[in-house]
Amino acid sequence: MFCSTLHYARQGPVAIITLNRPDKLNAINPAMLHDLGLALDQAEADDAVRAVVVHGAGRAFSAGFDIEGGTAEGDITEKRRVLKADFDLIMRFWDCPKPTVAAVHGYCLGGALELALACDMTVAAEDTRLGEPEPKFGSGVVALLLPWMTGPKLAKELLLSGNDRFTAHRAYEMGLVNQVTAEGEHVSAALALANNAALLDRLAVTLTKQAIHRSYEIMGMRQALLQALETDVVIECTETAESREFNEVLARAGLKAALARRELQWGQI
Repeated sequence: MFCSTLHYARQGPVAIITLNRPDKLNAINPAMLHDLGLALDQAEADDAVRAVVVHGAGRAFSAGFDIEGGTAEGDITEKRRVLKADFDLIMRFWDCPKPTVAAVHGYCLGGALELALACDMTVAAEDTRLGEPEPKFGSGVVALLLPWMTGPKLAKELLLSGNDRFTAHRAYEMGLVNQVTAEGEHVSAALALANNAALLDRLAVTLTKQAIHRSYEIMGMRQALLQALETDVVIECTETAESREFNEVLARAGLKAALARRELQWGQI
């Protein structure tokens, strides 16, 4: 299956989803969001598929949700609808009955990091730079999985320090990735993990994954994530001096200029 924004293929028992907007660093736009849903539908419905690998074409896994055209437009109801669609797609990788493995390289930022965290396992190439840049330009985190993966102290370090270029090795220390590989070897390592999972008893794998996730549900993770999503809606609907300036430069000069301006200001702190 080849969609406008991604490529879907099956290699033995493993479905491989390749994010394919390399000219945009695989930024997740509405079309890719739709196509990812279709790809997961196909993987989940195919009995021959026993695990899923997701990776990115070109220089990066993904720079996150595409803000080239600005943030979600419209009133609070429309913004909530758009953000909830983003949230639901990320959580589909968490809820998928089959093991999911993210193979990341280059940039893995924002919503793309959340997607990688939602996968059961994550492999990162040494050139990976991970982070959540949203607080720099007045946006919130769609799926706040981070503190559930690494704890509050380290989550706050990543979210509140302004550093959105954490190395793969630092992410490994924080418990955000399972393996760090040499550059170019992340996909083969992810496929090895997926193929190992595919050899296991199908029912045992599905029920074991559900049991692990049920522990988090009992601790209230899903409700906490939904509350965090509401916080994101408030952030997106509230203009600050920083977000106003960022959006003005974004509209006037484009994304690169807006990001460069914000990076310059942050670097002066």
